[in-house]
Amino acid sequence: MVQLANQYQFEVVEIITEQASGYDLDRDGILHLLDLLKENAAGAVLIQDETRLGRGNAKIALLHCILKEGAMLYSISHNGELQLSESDSMVLKIVGMVEEYQRKLHNIKIKRGMKRAVSKGYQPEKNLKNRGLHSGREKIEVPITEIVRLRKNELTFSEIAATLRGFGYNISKATVHRRYQEYMESQED
Repeated sequence: MVQLANQYQFEVVEIITEQASGYDLDRDGILHLLDLLKENAAGAVLIQDETRLGRGNAKIALLHCILKEGAMLYSISHNGELQLSESDSMVLKIVGMVEEYQRKLHNIKIKRGMKRAVSKGYQPEKNLKNRGLHSGREKIEVPITEIVRLRKNELTFSEIAATLRGFGYNISKATVHRRYQEYMESQED
């Protein structure tokens, strides 16, 4: 693993080893890996081969989680970036679409419930604290032109966030994505 990391000039954040069934999702090493990715502490995962992630449905679920975080996936068996089989790629695309529609459906249900509550007299503005005062976090200043340029160069939001952090911006992947979406929507108007 270290040799592959050196080959691609990656800094090794941590080496995780465990012996457990690949069909099991409740594995300390895998859960720790997902935490590292979520915290943007790692941008790439290096594995011996794809069976080290998991097997069957567990493998697909873990691949989805890793790729959703924008992490690159490299394997020793491929001597580079992991090449997914056509069937795995297809399943991951389907999972992504289903997840997107679940999110849309969830938001529609919340919106409908809020409209129903307002029509029955609920006043959401009374639920806000510190109205008129500066509340919430400061809006992070970001170089939107740089975000757009990097996105046009096909960098993921995670990669863009990592690049901007290298230039001193304390920014998350989510903030990069949100600002990019806001910019694109403003261009449509």
